[in-house]
Amino acid sequence: MYHSYIISILMTRFDTLYQDILRRIMNEGVREMNARTQHETIALPGLHFSIDIEKEGFPLLTLRKIPIKMFVAEQIWFISGARKPADFLREFTKIWDSFTNPADTVTVAYGYRWRKHFGRDQLGALLKLLKKDPSSRHGVIVTWDPASDGLGGTKRANVPCPYSFTVNIIGGRLNLHNIMRSNDVVLGTPADVAGFALLQCILAQKLGVGVGTYSHSISNAHVYDNQLEAVNELLKRANDHAPIRIVLPKNAFDRSEKKDKKLVEEIVGSLSEQYSPLPAITGMQIVL
Repeated sequence: MYHSYIISILMTRFDTLYQDILRRIMNEGVREMNARTQHETIALPGLHFSIDIEKEGFPLLTLRKIPIKMFVAEQIWFISGARKPADFLREFTKIWDSFTNPADTVTVAYGYRWRKHFGRDQLGALLKLLKKDPSSRHGVIVTWDPASDGLGGTKRANVPCPYSFTVNIIGGRLNLHNIMRSNDVVLGTPADVAGFALLQCILAQKLGVGVGTYSHSISNAHVYDNQLEAVNELLKRANDHAPIRIVLPKNAFDRSEKKDKKLVEEIVGSLSEQYSPLPAITGMQIVL
């Protein structure tokens, strides 16, 4: 059994949440072989957590070093609606290169799905809706295309893991609930949470409201058999770290739409000044 212990240092709220998630998976999860990847997983269904960004800090993991530039550039690329990594993203990270087709296009690029794929600009419509009616509960953005994703649809190297998110404003603060069909909790969850929390902050700034609660729901939360040493190490670690506060440059949404490269450096710089993570854990590999 994996237990929690009282320690004398003060960890960030997200670091504590993250260790609780890993501990639950290791203690309660089910071991089984995944037919597609041919890797054994320890999986837990219906895992959910929330963090109040204004009160508890920005959810950037400090138990190991997370590449800040990667998730910042990725989220700006999403907001722009692009789907070619050569169009802005590749200058900062090559994380999507494994999912391109022969035309160097990511067919399931999330931002393209949000802004162009379904014949409407979902993200733009969301901003107009909440500007007109901040009390609306219709702020739903869909990434999953039922015509081609999964269920015997077009065979692809990747289909969206974060398949939908909702946005609402309660008490003058913007909240975002991200819904994942599947999440590699060791390598995927930290970057996904930071990226979508950044999106939440950018949307709040655009609408002139405060930042509220980020929620993350995972239908299948898992760790892979080649990550167990990393999990054990992450559960041993403790980092005395102050809460991280994100201060965005002005007009972050508009600058993201224009794929402003300086915006990446400005956001990365602001976060890096506060970020004192424990060393990276080497040898971890993404299972595709």
